Amino acid sequence: MAQCYKSLKEDFVSNLSGGGIWEINSVTAVVPAAVLLWSALQSRCDYFVNYGPNAFTTDFLLNVGAILAATTIYSSAPTALNTLLILPAVALYIFPRWSRTRTKKPFHPVVANGTPDNKGEDGLGPLPERPFITHYRGSMMVVTCVAILAVDFRVFPRRFAKVETWGTSLMDMGVGSFVFAAGLASARPVLKAREAGKGTSVAASMVAATRHSAPLLLLGFVRLYSVKGLDYAEHVSEYGVHWNFFFTLALLPPFAAIIQSLPQSLFSVHFIALSAALVYQIVLDTTSLKAYVLTAPRDNLLSQNREGVFSFVGYFGIFLVGQAVGFDILPRRNPSTMAFLSRLNPKYQVLTRLALWSAWFSVLLFSAISYRGFGLQVSRRLANLPYMLWVSAFNCAQLALFCAIEVLMFPGLYLATDKPIEIRRCKYATSQILGAFNANGLAIFLLANLLTGVVNLSTNTLQANRARAMVTLLFYTLVLASIATTLHFRKIKIKL
Repeated sequence: MAQCYKSLKEDFVSNLSGGGIWEINSVTAVVPAAVLLWSALQSRCDYFVNYGPNAFTTDFLLNVGAILAATTIYSSAPTALNTLLILPAVALYIFPRWSRTRTKKPFHPVVANGTPDNKGEDGLGPLPERPFITHYRGSMMVVTCVAILAVDFRVFPRRFAKVETWGTSLMDMGVGSFVFAAGLASARPVLKAREAGKGTSVAASMVAATRHSAPLLLLGFVRLYSVKGLDYAEHVSEYGVHWNFFFTLALLPPFAAIIQSLPQSLFSVHFIALSAALVYQIVLDTTSLKAYVLTAPRDNLLSQNREGVFSFVGYFGIFLVGQAVGFDILPRRNPSTMAFLSRLNPKYQVLTRLALWSAWFSVLLFSAISYRGFGLQVSRRLANLPYMLWVSAFNCAQLALFCAIEVLMFPGLYLATDKPIEIRRCKYATSQILGAFNANGLAIFLLANLLTGVVNLSTNTLQANRARAMVTLLFYTLVLASIATTLHFRKIKIKL
């Protein structure tokens, strides 16, 4: 890559100050709004039951195209886009249910009156599939894949790109959300092991974690050598000279395994996450560590990669919060110390839990960043306490929105008492594209990184006009969605 063009590319993503939290909330609200419309089409019209080209196109336009539009051509008018998505959903919900299918025995997996369609009690496991989590994780992956290429085009607003040091942006939230979602997913195998009564030693847990981390570590080195070998544009102050996001992801499982080896009665994962983030923030504010991370000369291996090394504390806290939320909402039945939760209708219990998690972290965030509180600033580069609280509050709120949509549109989802029927219902209530992005998330993320590199090495993205940028991004997302959906339909799951 020519040095002049490389410098222009690096300057294009450097020294940015981001945008406001409320604008980020407004832009990302397009994601649950699109899922709301998808759910209305499915629950009221059976639109995606026969999944052909028309259904795929609609699914793509709603759950990928809307996100692409929100971050580019509708970036200055997210409210208008939200309105365009929500109004048809409301109209469909108001009118009587109408089925597009013409089969002799139409498939109606959702029971409107809340009555189970099977009186058996056998076959249901303790950890049900939850489509709203699939939608959350799948849409988070779509946003991430869109942003990593779109950021190189001028059609993507600079206030959405990663902030240099202090402030908030859409991509800053994307990085933290990726880690939060990984923590949420990591809770399921731990719960399965506990349910089966399988106790594992620290050594065995570390071996399993290392096996999970090895591919990520390899990807980190592949990215490192490819970036250096191709003289690819890089933003050094993001993670450091050699460090990259794959290294951060690779270190999370071994550290999580250590935490899981602690007695559950002694420490909760939530407590450890908040304690680690608080201690890290105190060290940043009372020692020279903050100045070291932000301004130290890069004269040795540690100082060259100081952002990646020290921000890991904050990312690990985010991972543990995601895991704690997973422990709370994934089980079918989860006894609560709060008496009022046990008196709620079961379908509202998970939604209430998520609302409480969101409120808790929102209060902590306001206390941390408010002038009447501690007056701290959010920093993704440091992954400090306000950043961890912001990411946690945002993701809990997003999960609550997805859960609310599921409760509203598919009220009988978990009423089956037979596992095969519940699986059919969950499949009915899940977008194929979002399910595909969720099923092979890391593999699709790797493919998105490769395609991003190909586009940047073959195209001058800085000089691309609005039309050319949108065509490129649309084709890129269509390729990703097509490959992900093909793998999903063929039941191919690539484990990395």
